[in-house]
Amino acid sequence: MGSVDQSGDHRTLRGAELGPGELLRDAFGRIRDEVHHVLDGVDVEALTYRADSEANSIAWLVWHLTRVQDDHVAGVAGTEQVWVAGGWADRFNLQLDVRDIGYGHTPEQVALVSAEAELLGDYHDAVFDNTAQYVSSLSGDDLDRVVDRRFDPPVTLAVRLVSVVSDDLQHVGQAALLRGIADRAS
Repeated sequence: MGSVDQSGDHRTLRGAELGPGELLRDAFGRIRDEVHHVLDGVDVEALTYRADSEANSIAWLVWHLTRVQDDHVAGVAGTEQVWVAGGWADRFNLQLDVRDIGYGHTPEQVALVSAEAELLGDYHDAVFDNTAQYVSSLSGDDLDRVVDRRFDPPVTLAVRLVSVVSDDLQHVGQAALLRGIADRAS
């Protein structure tokens, strides 16, 4: 099997030796790296900056992408979400249902998500650790398992995990753009 440098240096990936679990771990690790890049040195004012009254904030985007990863990975792994099991729902103390992951949020609900960068980063790290542990053990055969029959064709584990990676990368990119806008505005 190939190797992924645990320090976050992704240049050590070797495709011919790389298993699907390592590849997925690397993808989720890149999301984690980008989340920390967005959160590094950012203040609460920038975290809650919204380009207009209907827009998402950096805090909401990072919280949402982490909640999606937590919810979806726990769902396919058959485990409890880190949000609840790790006490993160209590630490954030949001005025939202504990099962809420942000889909369909109104502008008013987006405004409810406010947290310091350290809390957002620590929650993301906890979710990443859980995700990395789960995906690292996956084989190609595991990825063929159907995890959701509500769709036609049914959703496999591979499709679900790639969907989470895609969603998370889009949202962390949006957060990075907002960080740049907020930094320039200050």
